[in-house]
Amino acid sequence: MICSRAGNRGFLPGPGGAAFTMLKPRSGRLLLLLCLGVSPSLFAAEGGVGRPITGQQVFANAGIVPPEPGWVMSLTSIWYDGSLKGSDGAPISGAISGGIDMKVSYTMANFTHVWNTGKGRWNFASAMGLPVQYTDIKASITGPRGRTLGDSDSGTQFADALITPLAAGYHFDELNHLSLSLPIYVPTGAYNKDRLANPGQNNYTFMPTVAFTHLDGKGGEFTLSSGLEFYTENDATDYRNGNIFTLDALWTHGLGNGWNAGLAAGYVQQLTDDKGQTADVFNGYRGRSVGAGPVIGWAGKFADAQANISARWVPEFDTKNRPEGDGFSVNLTLAFF
Repeated sequence: MICSRAGNRGFLPGPGGAAFTMLKPRSGRLLLLLCLGVSPSLFAAEGGVGRPITGQQVFANAGIVPPEPGWVMSLTSIWYDGSLKGSDGAPISGAISGGIDMKVSYTMANFTHVWNTGKGRWNFASAMGLPVQYTDIKASITGPRGRTLGDSDSGTQFADALITPLAAGYHFDELNHLSLSLPIYVPTGAYNKDRLANPGQNNYTFMPTVAFTHLDGKGGEFTLSSGLEFYTENDATDYRNGNIFTLDALWTHGLGNGWNAGLAAGYVQQLTDDKGQTADVFNGYRGRSVGAGPVIGWAGKFADAQANISARWVPEFDTKNRPEGDGFSVNLTLAFF
């Protein structure tokens, strides 16, 4: 996903060179695809999570990269409160925990540049996200000999930066759009193997992503976003997270005067085993989660920018080898074209 906006009466070449008109926003509706990967760096699959938070990977118009060049700025905050219970335990920070309780507040400022590539079927953009994370975690730790880990930790620090070198958007027609992108998390966040509350994961994560958006022409939409996450090894703990698949959906219905409401849902499934000494204790520790909840938003004009404000609550109801809890998020996006 890249932050973007479809403009007022942009023209795209149709089959054989004919032109069709982009959907004109109703009531100043901002056609956005919000900034990529706004998901907390929670303790990796090493802590039972990985980077994705259920139902938080998809945003409005995620399949649209607009034809107009310009800048989009967004601020997204996610609050997650969850716990991982059970007698089997979980790997974390190179150690073993009998359970995990976590509260995380993750805020990312994202800056997207839409390139001046004309108003054809293909358009392109690039983005960078700078996150800060507050983490409060409690765990029952059995640490390796010679290491001391407490049973609780908290802190506020910079998390791993998110870079999207290029996102490509394709317009089938005025209502149906597709985007392809490769966001990359880089290990710029704070990390200490002797701490539990690490906002950084100490690895690179490559996340090829595809998103499709269908606009209903009445202020609502249906969007699907799917991605794979490939992790490099955490060399501080010799732990490598398994590959993770995510599938998120968003449906909204226009209510008039720029307002819309609907449902967000997410599915997270680990596809391959974790690798490392503690992962071997848990036979690879593959996890999954499912969740769904309500979304509400407003779009319109604010000063000289197109603005979008949205909020959602996604409770998880089916998890395995991952914490189960509630995710809340609020987003503000301003587009300048």
